[in-house]
Amino acid sequence: MTNRIGMEEIGTPLGRFLRDRRTRLDPASFGFGSGRRRTPGLRREEVAQRSNISPTWYTWLEQGRGGAPSADVLDRIASGMMLTEPEREHLYMLAFGHPPEARYRGGEGISPRLQRVLDAMEFVPAMIRTATWDVVAWNRAAAVALTDYGTVAPAERNVLRRMFSDSATQAAQEDWMSVARYLVAAFRADVTRAGASHEISALVEELSRTSAEFAALWQSNDVVGYPGDGVKRLRHPVLGPITLEFSTFAVEGRPELNLMIYNPATAEVAAKVRAAVEAKGS
Repeated sequence: MTNRIGMEEIGTPLGRFLRDRRTRLDPASFGFGSGRRRTPGLRREEVAQRSNISPTWYTWLEQGRGGAPSADVLDRIASGMMLTEPEREHLYMLAFGHPPEARYRGGEGISPRLQRVLDAMEFVPAMIRTATWDVVAWNRAAAVALTDYGTVAPAERNVLRRMFSDSATQAAQEDWMSVARYLVAAFRADVTRAGASHEISALVEELSRTSAEFAALWQSNDVVGYPGDGVKRLRHPVLGPITLEFSTFAVEGRPELNLMIYNPATAEVAAKVRAAVEAKGS
């Protein structure tokens, strides 16, 4: 008994992690009888069955034998054990020393709690966009200072689409071509990093067909990183010229989302935004 436990404790970090996750799983939740079991969790052969791999191979992985697994095997195990995305990433780090290739997940919306975070910034424009630059949430200040996405059809709530298809958005830019060039290069980098190139293919085809400027910029293959912060200058149709200082934040647990906050750069701009928000709410 002592020798068996000692071998399991010595095993590799990957093997110890797999064993720990396996013993925490509820057999009944996976469709297995929960009758008399000598140890908690799923049996090794049950994990192997769900992962469509050899029971011997899975046993060797837990014991630190048989060499390094392939990415396909890790993905099968992660799926078979219903691991979370952070747990799957940890598997890859233990096995290969690097995270898995990006897999884009979108379309889940945001939680009411996250919307309340936006709404708490009553006079500071803020919004949340996906890695494919679809705007999925915003506050009232963003609606008056940037775009009132509530009046825009859901399919049209995309930053790049607005930049190349909406005349009001184009007119609000101080130097539209410079902004457009930068956004296309940053967009390309974002979607590639997120593994979302397939998801944006229809949008790219559409904009390439309807906008000669977009087609030329996309074909240039320029890539830049979107800055974490900077300055946005707009010619607002109601507020006049305004300057906003923007900061971008990752949403914890939702790697496909970014929170963007546009803080008024001066007291004068802050007063204009405040007055517009109050007028909209009255």
